[in-house]
Amino acid sequence: MGEMLITFEIGPNPPPRLDKALGRDVPGDAALSRSRLAKLIADGAVTVDGVVVTDLRHRAAEGAVVAVTVAVAEESHIGGEDIPLDVVFEDDDLIVVNKPAGMVVHPAPGTPGGTLVNALIHHCGETLSGVGGMKRPGIVHRIDKETTGLLVAAKSDRAHHHLADQFAAHTVERRYLAICYGVPDQNDPRLRGIKGTSFESGNILKIQTFLGRHRADRQRQAVSFTAGRHAVTRSRIVEPLGEPACAALIECWLETGRTHQIRVHMAHCGHALIGDPVYGGRRKLSQKAIGDSGVAAVARFPRQALHAATLGFEHPVSGDFLRFEAEIPEDMRELLRACGGFG
Repeated sequence: MGEMLITFEIGPNPPPRLDKALGRDVPGDAALSRSRLAKLIADGAVTVDGVVVTDLRHRAAEGAVVAVTVAVAEESHIGGEDIPLDVVFEDDDLIVVNKPAGMVVHPAPGTPGGTLVNALIHHCGETLSGVGGMKRPGIVHRIDKETTGLLVAAKSDRAHHHLADQFAAHTVERRYLAICYGVPDQNDPRLRGIKGTSFESGNILKIQTFLGRHRADRQRQAVSFTAGRHAVTRSRIVEPLGEPACAALIECWLETGRTHQIRVHMAHCGHALIGDPVYGGRRKLSQKAIGDSGVAAVARFPRQALHAATLGFEHPVSGDFLRFEAEIPEDMRELLRACGGFG
């Protein structure tokens, strides 16, 4: 494995800790996050004025000469695959794609290939500068295999660190479109009696619970009020479906981003997503409300009717706020039309 040496000087008024000082002053094109620099310091790969320093709390003076030895990023053990991608945006630091239904984001024992990561490694090629010392895309969030829509991946360690911080701070804008059973309306007294649900002005449903693994089925998530991770989902009605309305197109947005969060929360309040094989069940909607074609369309819809429609975040280098939108996919449009919606 090759190595490269990055040298630079500590600027005026340096932070008191070495890792913070390096994080501030390391050249931007080195694409080294502070967490990566901290590991390099601990590994003895950093010298200050010619002396190896391994203490993160070391105080480096203004004008001190720092040298960082970095291994050239290795090729990932994950192979690239020539899989078509719907690229919404791409630059030297990141890539935004519109993921189709049926594509897993990251390789796992059950799906070693055919994933979004395989596709990104092939598509990005030499433009991947390395994440954690490996030439691979930095995955900072995921959407389920059968959920469609927008996802951002980092192409450099610097971008990966910055994007991960935004997701951890819940400052990323994520809005989803979903088709659910029933109409989650504030005039429904049943909803007001469900623990964890409330309404905000504008008929916005707020669901606030803890989420954790289901005790009996480790592949599922479950609502709890005593343990797990804090989760908040909000939703509003975009379009009631049927006459009388028996389903709805809704918009959901996340204050937190937990596994299966929208799917679990909407099922918890009695408005599971149509087609959801894990949380939705197979409820039959009124033939009188949506007709035979609507009932048939709901019964055969093969996946959870969920689409990541909007994604907004701060660019990790320029600082500009980027916002992307992906139109609702054709299979969900057809379902809306079959249920009497505009589609």
